[in-house]
Amino acid sequence: MDAQRLDSWKDEMTREVMKAESLTELQTVRHQWLGRKGKITNAMKGLSSLSIEDRRTVGQQLNGIREYALDLFAQREQEMELQEETRQLQEEVYDMTLPGLWPDVGLLHPITRTRRLIEDVFLRMGFSLEYGPEVEDEWYNFEALNIPADHPARDMQDSFFIDLPGMVLRTHTSPVQIRAMKKYDGALPVRILAPGRAFRRDDDATHVPMFFQVEALVIDRGISLADLKGTLNIMAHELLGDGIKTRFRPSYFPFTEPSMEMDVTCASCRGAGCRVCKETGWVEILGSGMVHPQVLKNGGYDPLTVSGFAFGLGIERLTMRIFGIDDLRLLYQNDMEFLSQFQPYTGRPGL
Repeated sequence: MDAQRLDSWKDEMTREVMKAESLTELQTVRHQWLGRKGKITNAMKGLSSLSIEDRRTVGQQLNGIREYALDLFAQREQEMELQEETRQLQEEVYDMTLPGLWPDVGLLHPITRTRRLIEDVFLRMGFSLEYGPEVEDEWYNFEALNIPADHPARDMQDSFFIDLPGMVLRTHTSPVQIRAMKKYDGALPVRILAPGRAFRRDDDATHVPMFFQVEALVIDRGISLADLKGTLNIMAHELLGDGIKTRFRPSYFPFTEPSMEMDVTCASCRGAGCRVCKETGWVEILGSGMVHPQVLKNGGYDPLTVSGFAFGLGIERLTMRIFGIDDLRLLYQNDMEFLSQFQPYTGRPGL
């Protein structure tokens, strides 16, 4: 390997680098010298064929050429980037009057918007919000609500049990009633609204394994069924419009006595009768009733001196009614095209 020839490489490399007119051309020159098959790389590989003395001399010379090459290419690349930036600033013109690009803005999910509507109605009526754990103790989820061990709701086909003894994914938001009563510790009045998720082993057009409920509880002296019906009528008119009609039917729930279900006029036929309402003109939206005396005792209240009412509402069902959705599962498929059709409410902040 000719040492004199190696000395000429610096001048040859410098001429090629300065001749390059773009970063692409500069990169090509770089590969010719420093690439895997470049001149300097190949020369380094050839050192093994030299004698020990020549290997030391030529090796030092090649290392110097390589260091020179690295500095040369880095300096030239920096100069060319600066030249390109200067050219863009001098030559490119931006029309500042052109409209900007509007970013995609997300909307609140219909379930979230319905939940906020419900909360808004009850907060204006003097209720406060309460929350409870989603992995619940069986005593709070069942026994405290007057649901004994042999009740069908305790069956494995309805509930999601977990490995922790005595724990279950809550099947409703009703356990928050007991937790709220324990929290208030006998104080009156109790007026709470408990929104949150619940879990049951259901999956069809009107049921999903995970769903949202909102639970309400009122306890005070002299609370009657008339207070419950009046509260529910106000809620229905606020959420569904003044033209809505309601009716109440006797029912059974282990944690209320007496119990009743609330129906509203069908949104599809306006009460005339259709397939959706099974030709009745009515659609059931919630269950309710006066708090069972045993539930009051379990919460630390004397049923002989106080009374109360409670109801549970499925937020998805109400969302389907408000937004005209015919299959509950559509709410959980995260189809952006489907969800984007629901425009924000007007006149109510945050909705």
